[in-house]
Amino acid sequence: MREIQLRDAKARLSAVVDDAVGGEPAIITRHGRKEVVILSFKEWERLTRVPSFGRLLMAAPIAPEDLPERDRTALRAADL
Repeated sequence: MREIQLRDAKARLSAVVDDAVGGEPAIITRHGRKEVVILSFKEWERLTRVPSFGRLLMAAPIAPEDLPERDRTALRAADL
């Protein structure tokens, strides 16, 4: 992913957008710090639809008998 200074991105915004739509996102920097990423709307949608780890676990086809018995012994200070 390429980095572009903010002032250059302003001057070439149309080209930066065209590149992002074509699959080449860009990092916009301000005073040498990475501030934002320009990427296509299609890529943004794909990234935001990734399910959370918790949702993946909840959707897993696991029956209660598939899981091992929980160890309920108290933890000792040395185990922490």
